Amino acid sequence: MFRRTFSRFCAGEEKRVGTRTVFVGNHPVSETEAYIAQRFCDNRIVSSKYTLWNFLPKNLFEQFRRIANFYFLIIFLVQVTVDTPTSPVTSGLPLFFVITVTAIKQGYEDWLRHRADNEVNKSTVYIIENAKRVRKESEKIKVGDVVEVQADETFPCDLILLSSCTTDGTCYVTTASLDGESNCKTHYAVRDTIALCTAESIDTLRAAIECEQPQPDLYKFVGRINIYSDSLEAVARSLGPENLLLKGATLKNTKKIYGVAVYTGMETKMALNYQGKSQKRSAVEKSINAFLIVYLFILLTKAAVCTTLKYVWQSTPHNDEPWYNQKTQKERETFKVLKMFTDFLSFMVLFNFIIPVSMYVTVEMQKFLGSFFISWDKDFYDEEINEGALVNTSDLNEELGQVDYIFTDKTGTLTENTMEFIECCIDGHKYRGGTQEVDGLSQTDGPLTYFDKADKSREELFLRALCLCHTVEIKASDAVDGATESAELTYISSSPDEIALVKGAKKYGFTFLGNRNGHMRIENQRKEIEEYELLHTLNFDAVRRRMSVIVKTQRGDILLFCKGADSAVFPRVQNHEIELTKAHVERNAMDGYRTLCVAFKEIAPDDYERINRQLLEAKMALQDREEKMEKVFDDIETNMNLIGATAVEDKLQDQAAETIEALHAAGLKVWVLTGDKMETAKSTCYACRLFQTSTELLELTTKTIEESERKEDRLHELLIEYRKKLLHEFPKNTRSLKKAWTEHQEYGLIIDGSTLSLILNSSQDSSSNNYKSIFLQICMKCTAVLCCRMAPLQKAQNLCFILPQFLYQFFCGFSQQPLYDAAYLTMYNICFTSLPILAYSLLEQHINIDTLTSDPRLYMKITGNAMLQLGPFLYWTFLAAFEGTVFFFGTYFLFQTASLEENGKVYGNWTFGTIVFTVLVFTVTLKLALDTRFWTWINHFVIWGSLAFYVFFSFFWGGIIWPFLKQQRMYFVFTQMLSSVTTWLAIILLIFISLFPEILLIVLKNVKRRSARRNLSCRRASDSLSTRPSVRPLLLRTFSDESNIL
Repeated sequence: MFRRTFSRFCAGEEKRVGTRTVFVGNHPVSETEAYIAQRFCDNRIVSSKYTLWNFLPKNLFEQFRRIANFYFLIIFLVQVTVDTPTSPVTSGLPLFFVITVTAIKQGYEDWLRHRADNEVNKSTVYIIENAKRVRKESEKIKVGDVVEVQADETFPCDLILLSSCTTDGTCYVTTASLDGESNCKTHYAVRDTIALCTAESIDTLRAAIECEQPQPDLYKFVGRINIYSDSLEAVARSLGPENLLLKGATLKNTKKIYGVAVYTGMETKMALNYQGKSQKRSAVEKSINAFLIVYLFILLTKAAVCTTLKYVWQSTPHNDEPWYNQKTQKERETFKVLKMFTDFLSFMVLFNFIIPVSMYVTVEMQKFLGSFFISWDKDFYDEEINEGALVNTSDLNEELGQVDYIFTDKTGTLTENTMEFIECCIDGHKYRGGTQEVDGLSQTDGPLTYFDKADKSREELFLRALCLCHTVEIKASDAVDGATESAELTYISSSPDEIALVKGAKKYGFTFLGNRNGHMRIENQRKEIEEYELLHTLNFDAVRRRMSVIVKTQRGDILLFCKGADSAVFPRVQNHEIELTKAHVERNAMDGYRTLCVAFKEIAPDDYERINRQLLEAKMALQDREEKMEKVFDDIETNMNLIGATAVEDKLQDQAAETIEALHAAGLKVWVLTGDKMETAKSTCYACRLFQTSTELLELTTKTIEESERKEDRLHELLIEYRKKLLHEFPKNTRSLKKAWTEHQEYGLIIDGSTLSLILNSSQDSSSNNYKSIFLQICMKCTAVLCCRMAPLQKAQNLCFILPQFLYQFFCGFSQQPLYDAAYLTMYNICFTSLPILAYSLLEQHINIDTLTSDPRLYMKITGNAMLQLGPFLYWTFLAAFEGTVFFFGTYFLFQTASLEENGKVYGNWTFGTIVFTVLVFTVTLKLALDTRFWTWINHFVIWGSLAFYVFFSFFWGGIIWPFLKQQRMYFVFTQMLSSVTTWLAIILLIFISLFPEILLIVLKNVKRRSARRNLSCRRASDSLSTRPSVRPLLLRTFSDESNIL
């Protein structure tokens, strides 16, 4: 149903756009007909993004789509074309650094993809050509080539199975790399080619395959094969998903198969599922972009204010053209509006560093290097498969700490997907246990409690149904010819339920012995071998929710056996047979067991001829095959007789309940999607603690809506009622809502597939067109949702960097005079402040990992992108404004004394700016040191090393270390500045004043933390969280990113 629902909303997915014809072995089907080779794509897989030739233009295009990069490019171009107060190097060099580092990172990741592609494309395969095995590279496979695949090898392209080493032409496949399912799936060859199991014989095959054009659905395939021979007319056989071997799947429990390539390279289903993916951007990046727009607005405001005030200042004649700075004739004749625009651009260039271009580099590097931490995490290492966590892309690492909803399947995720037969009922009589008696079934359900038995013939009919109605195969090494009293058979199936039912029948004396030449063989309680010719298999699908087989007995009787969900079987059997079995089914479901109902009917020979003809016609259709087969199946599976029902148990995974409870405590909402009966799913949800005993359940199911003519009206009433209850209970604020979960009544929602379809597809003329919005509001307020019967800050300091430059304009006549030297402007984001924040973002752990895993409620503090909301943003912005003001006016008051040295030498504007810059660099670096709680040698190295490098660079740039630089304007400025004791004291005092609010805040937090810790220790004994086993449902370590984002 998931696939159908997805297809319904994806226009064109269901439509077949033409067909293709594939000649097996690329041989003409007739010697008299000319063979024209068709053009198909080769078998190369390309997952890489760039090539050697398009890397530079394509990467540059993608990088300049970022608002900060594009902005700095514009600034650089303005500096090149307009006379601006700063050199183009000040913006060009940081931009070049950003572009280069990002390009190297993206190029490296793409090189890894190229390397992985080459491993696949250059792998060895064997092709059958001229009756010989020819060794080739995988990328050289062509459509139509016959490929040989050995056991445990991966299929190199999409193949149609022609034959295998087994006599019945079957093979077993795992598709874990495609859909995550680890169970073996059985695939079949058409009966006309199963004997062609050598290179010589397969080369004699003359056949053509007509099939649909490539499409991404892994579970759909429509085609037919026309087999030609010299003496007979062409034989046509239908092909479906059971005949298609997908690229990426692995051959298991089968020594060898032959298959013909139908889809290759980027046209394989695996490749089509990876194509056309949109670029994903994390919530952090989206927030950063939004905040950059705010800073861009601040920048434009500053530039506009300064431009306006400049012309107000120049309205006084002696300010506009002082005697010592007369204008040239050209300047006097310049158009005033153009001059104002030029001045506006100049001020924008002067203040442009408020937009931190290097922040993107830091974020990119944090993601890239952070992905290695995930790979190195020992807690993510699986000893059974000898593998750790694999990070396929580093773009969304931080999203691990922003998860709000978890969607999970029940079977195989919450449960182990290892089924055990528990009990069954036949004609309302219950059978439980494992003992067997030759003269029938007589089981106990507890001490001395016996149940009446069904008729002997009905018992045997039920057990035969379990042995015949399935797609189970026997492992080749276990194939037997005679009695199997002591033999241990290994059953293989894509569905563990079917294996459990076959084993359950074996407990009661009926043993499935496997298939041979189209006949199913079973051993009955009397050790007699029974054979049934398998005429047709009506495969299970998520819409019908049942499967059937049509078999022919040795006496010539034709029988249909059907098993499926009660909702799919009960409407198709006699009404008087339902009541007794229904009671057992509902009780088993309440106990948490998976239930299936079993039915049968006899088919008259005349009816079978009609059914056979309809099935063959539907199977051979290339257009709308699924719809036609579904209609035929629906006509066949009617007027059946109910025999009984089965109950199978699927145990919970280890620590499933503890993990679900931890996720709830962390504020995450868990949705369980399952195809099980509602009672079964509800019981499992209680067992895994998705629902607590105190949880009030809101049901939107077929039962609650009732079987009325206007279901939508009743549904609308329930939706309104539930919404009112939830809105009254919880506040509107999302973050308050999470906290309220532990303080108020918890609500859980149960909805079944039919009701969900009614909500999503309500009629247009209904008065309740707002179903979806109301349903969404309800879901957002519930702590858990069960869907059953479903079918498948680094740079906030940049403001305090550029604010003194803005304030300086009020004291220099708005002349656009830079406060900082160009070298400092260039190096600030690249060298002086970049490494400490990068190390902090990678290594900081504000809270110990043991504390995080023992108290999942801490996760709520960072979800919803909490650290990049408006509140923290404004806090850091105002703090930066305060510090920038302290830097500038503290230095300004220091300069009220004309001379800062005993010799009476007066300092100039470059000394003024250097003092401000020195206070700035030390303040932002020490501020990061104050916020660091988890110190490593790397933190010490980059923090103190950055400060030491700043001092070294200042001496170097001032001509002390390298006299070659003595001609530039910063010559000896830094050294002269440090020779003054007054300057030393002023720098230390200004750093302390700037950091004082932060120091005060840390002291208050520590006091509060100690108080909270004492309270926590007092109630630890009664706190349920303290006794919960430590689990790691998510990468809770990302809580340590709380501050580095800021």
